[in-house]
Amino acid sequence: MQTNLSDEAKRLPRGDEAEHILRSCVHCGFCTATCPTYQLLGDELDGPRGRIYLIKQVLEGEPVTAKTQQHLDRCLTCRNCETTCPSGVRYHDLLDIGRAEVERQVPRPLGERLLREGLRQVVPRPALFEALTRTAKVFRPLLPAPLREKLPRAPQAAKPRPHRLHRRQVLLL
Repeated sequence: MQTNLSDEAKRLPRGDEAEHILRSCVHCGFCTATCPTYQLLGDELDGPRGRIYLIKQVLEGEPVTAKTQQHLDRCLTCRNCETTCPSGVRYHDLLDIGRAEVERQVPRPLGERLLREGLRQVVPRPALFEALTRTAKVFRPLLPAPLREKLPRAPQAAKPRPHRLHRRQVLLL
């Protein structure tokens, strides 16, 4: 893909890397077949090819909007697109560069910043997450409806393992 990065983008710590990744993409579209957000939403900008184009625009100096941020946020970073890319585009690296630049240019509302930071602090710590979940269950009637609906009512026990019907064997070639 032809690129014309702005002088500001060239001075970014990973600007050269971004340009190399952008140039390796041929926009074939194979990546869209494996992208869950594209399959669900059907919007080109919510697939890897569309996001690459958005990041290219950002790095070329085009104005960045909250819509651009939303499309980049919708990526699950599952990296399915990388498995089908015939050009070997390192999409996750480009996405990291693009998200950082968009984050710098488009500030998030305070509530969203607090929520994101809270998730970053709580989710990776299982003990803290479990303690907060137990506390929230106690106060379930007082919670707002959207949050109340997300709390599990009661944990479901794992199903028993099926009984073996025969001795297991594997054939290796």
